[in-house]
Amino acid sequence: MPTHLQLPYSAAVPAASRPSSSALERRARLTAKLAKLAATGQLTPLTRQIAGLGGCAHPIRLTGHRTHLHTATGEILDHFDSGRLPAGELLVRCGNRRATRCPACSTVYRYDTYQLIAAGLRGGKTVPTSVAAHPRVFATLTAPGFGPVHNQPDTGRCHCGQLHADDDPLLGTPLDPEHYDYMGAVLWNAHAPALWARFTTHLRREIAKAAGLTQRTLRHHATLSYAKVAEYQKRGQVHFHAVIRLDGPTGPTSTPPAWATTQLLDHAVRAAATRTRVHHEGEPPKQPQPARDIPASQPQVSDRARRLVFRFGRQTDVRAIRGTDFTGDGPVTDRHVAAYIAKYATKGAETTTGTLDRRLRFLAELATHNITDHARRLIHTAWHLATRPQHAHLRLRQWAHMLGFRGHFSTRTRHYSTTLAHLRTERTAWRTGRPDTQAPAPASAETQAGQTGGSPIGDQAQHSTDLTAGHRNSAGQRVDSDTTLVISHWQYAGTGLLPELEHLADLLATTRQTRPEQPTRPRRSDRSGDRAAHPVGHSTDRLTSAVRAGAVA
Repeated sequence: MPTHLQLPYSAAVPAASRPSSSALERRARLTAKLAKLAATGQLTPLTRQIAGLGGCAHPIRLTGHRTHLHTATGEILDHFDSGRLPAGELLVRCGNRRATRCPACSTVYRYDTYQLIAAGLRGGKTVPTSVAAHPRVFATLTAPGFGPVHNQPDTGRCHCGQLHADDDPLLGTPLDPEHYDYMGAVLWNAHAPALWARFTTHLRREIAKAAGLTQRTLRHHATLSYAKVAEYQKRGQVHFHAVIRLDGPTGPTSTPPAWATTQLLDHAVRAAATRTRVHHEGEPPKQPQPARDIPASQPQVSDRARRLVFRFGRQTDVRAIRGTDFTGDGPVTDRHVAAYIAKYATKGAETTTGTLDRRLRFLAELATHNITDHARRLIHTAWHLATRPQHAHLRLRQWAHMLGFRGHFSTRTRHYSTTLAHLRTERTAWRTGRPDTQAPAPASAETQAGQTGGSPIGDQAQHSTDLTAGHRNSAGQRVDSDTTLVISHWQYAGTGLLPELEHLADLLATTRQTRPEQPTRPRRSDRSGDRAAHPVGHSTDRLTSAVRAGAVA
């Protein structure tokens, strides 16, 4: 084998961990198929289409066509068929936000979330820069306790008497699993979305009360804007991180009133978190109880027992957001908050708790997964609670892998900042405006150019309109939607690449440059010209020669 064809493993790796002979034979067969495509000249356009996915782990395959017609004359302005693509199908990025499912798509989602949060803190992306002077805080709302767990207290040792390391698998697991309130933990996660909704209602009431206004007249003086993300603790409970901001009556473009201060917002958040209560859904209301007599969760012994009442934990953290630069141990900053929320927007219970990242069809499937005993018991609890009529509306079986939580991980108010759809549209327009010879960026490749004369097609899985709208024709010109009728038909063909295409994607992944982990500064536009001087064909030629040499060897 030639020296320039890299092995998928290092020579220092022990023989026991290297691929088996059957795996090597399979790779040899796939390499031979790629060599045939290279001999016929089909490997280069196929590589460009695969590279346009940006390393998506599970792309969606679509078959169909799209036609542009002139509304007045009926003339066909442009026609695109998926059969004209090198792969014979339109390959669309999966767009999964979970880092464990698709690292490439989750990276794009994390970067977009960073820009969305940062725009609401310092302006930009359709938000005026004056928003940086508005009162804003970074709030964290936690879950109550359902039993003692192994932890890392600030002072002293854990309750078990040990000092746990950061990677200790015991962290978050109960000290006594037999007496841990698994039912209350699962039901609290199921009611966490309702708790957040009730919290925002109480927050507006507290702000109006502090300002001496009614809740109805508050909207004529100020607007509450926020963006929040849900994060799992190691014990399996959800808690919320939120950027909360006070604007004027029309949103970020208006100046907040003089009484709107950071101190008022801080007090309102703490008071609203303390007052927020949610009763178990589906049960008839009973006589109200004093707040001091309401526990975090009540064990349900029978259908005749008192209804369950849920609330936030005692640990409520509210911090003022200051400047745009890091200040060491000082107050949190714009960049710090945006990066923190963006990081947790792509993580779920599988990252911290060790549970699953996909739904279960049958409970017996748990035997095939290597998960922690604590997560297994939480999933079992959710699965069996779903059999009770009073919990049927919570759909605990569908969300057992998320330990009962079925809410959105990332939400925002309408006036907070821009939207993810707007960011994706801008990126798609930027990608379609670039020359076809320009190398696609791994984390922001948004189009597949038809190398056989087809027009660019947006590959955003979250927006099917990108496949039907077609704002540009095959010549790259903008299409007027008033005079052009777009007729399209797309069918789902499957998920994931074919074996030979997956092998080609793996070869491309070994040569793809990795982007920096932290998006700290915008990419300079003058660098794009330098990157354009190295078209995809340059790297494709090296890949083609390597594939041919490997097949011959």
